Amino acid sequence: MSDIKKVVLAYSGGLDTSVILKWLQVTYGCEVVTFTADLGQGEELEPARRKASGMGVPDKNIYIDDLREEFVSDFVFPMMRANARYEGDYLLGTSIARPLISKRLIEIAQETGADAIAHGATGKGNDQVRFELSAYALNPDIRIIAPWREWDLTSRSALIGWAEKHQIEVPKDKRGESPFSTDANLLHTSSEGKVLEDPWEETPDYVYSRTANPEDAPDEAEYITIDFERGDGTGLNGEGMSPAILLTALNDLGRKHGIGRLDLVEGRFVGMKSRGMYETPGGEIYARAHRGIEQITLDRGAAHLKDELMPRYAEMIYNGFWFSPEREMLQAAIDHSQAKVSGTVRLKLYKGSVSVVGRKSPNSLYSERHVTFEDDQGAYDQRDAEGFIKLNALRLRLLAQRDRA
Repeated sequence: MSDIKKVVLAYSGGLDTSVILKWLQVTYGCEVVTFTADLGQGEELEPARRKASGMGVPDKNIYIDDLREEFVSDFVFPMMRANARYEGDYLLGTSIARPLISKRLIEIAQETGADAIAHGATGKGNDQVRFELSAYALNPDIRIIAPWREWDLTSRSALIGWAEKHQIEVPKDKRGESPFSTDANLLHTSSEGKVLEDPWEETPDYVYSRTANPEDAPDEAEYITIDFERGDGTGLNGEGMSPAILLTALNDLGRKHGIGRLDLVEGRFVGMKSRGMYETPGGEIYARAHRGIEQITLDRGAAHLKDELMPRYAEMIYNGFWFSPEREMLQAAIDHSQAKVSGTVRLKLYKGSVSVVGRKSPNSLYSERHVTFEDDQGAYDQRDAEGFIKLNALRLRLLAQRDRA
């Protein structure tokens, strides 16, 4: 790739991507465009602009984009319509952000006439796969530079040494042994490595950054309502909100009540198992609420089919296949199922837990007349159950008669 003249780098402004920026300039002798995405990670992003500028990147080549609304409306909410949880637990907070970052990298490459894109994901993780599968799906001819797979900086000390040699500022907190690494966006914060690498040891309390310790959360429960329209959240406690504002408000509630902590050992797509600690405060509340509104608006057959499809759908997102025909096919089916998923869910938040305690909908399939233990006034003829049972038992009786002989 010696003919590369311009590269768009996914740039956080941290030590790793700052080293990558300079490494690209030195190794490829190319012009670098930096792209920093505001996905609601809660950090000041202007320092990234100053660092890039200080390393010789002209202002016209520095992109800092607020993608919070697009992130929630076009990526998080479609995923939540599927009730997606990887390996039954993980709400895919990191996984779902990568296709959006890749999409914007490709767009900026087209806008600036760049030859390639670059990212800071390591060769051991899932993110390299997610970034690159998404990029190739959107531009099959794009060239991708993954420095961690190319350079010989194989340790943290080597990285810091290289940074010092090239006059890259190394923050004091990066000079010691980092206890763990984190990734954050509006949906979640993930922590991995070092103090978390032994799956037998409990996660130290100082690792948690987005949730109060449930033991220290308020002693009084808090009740809230979330409104839904066609499977998407539209309001909190009766107040209409945009997707990103709604998730931000739920994050605040989840933080207060210590909701959304997950200690998980997961199977990475590249083959190894890893242990991570995830905090998804607003996402956990929202996911519970969405299932609550589906309970009274989705037909049993559709609901059960969705539950069968969900693990496959979640795996597609985890493995980086957001921009694949199979994910889009499943999404079409899932979105069709949400046509009548509208109404309001009431939830109870208390010391790390979120419980659905009420739900109502103009499209409810719940019939009190049919399920009552009192007089149903002819809504249901209990004698019908006898024939229903005998027909379902027929094959079982035939099997039993054969095997008894």
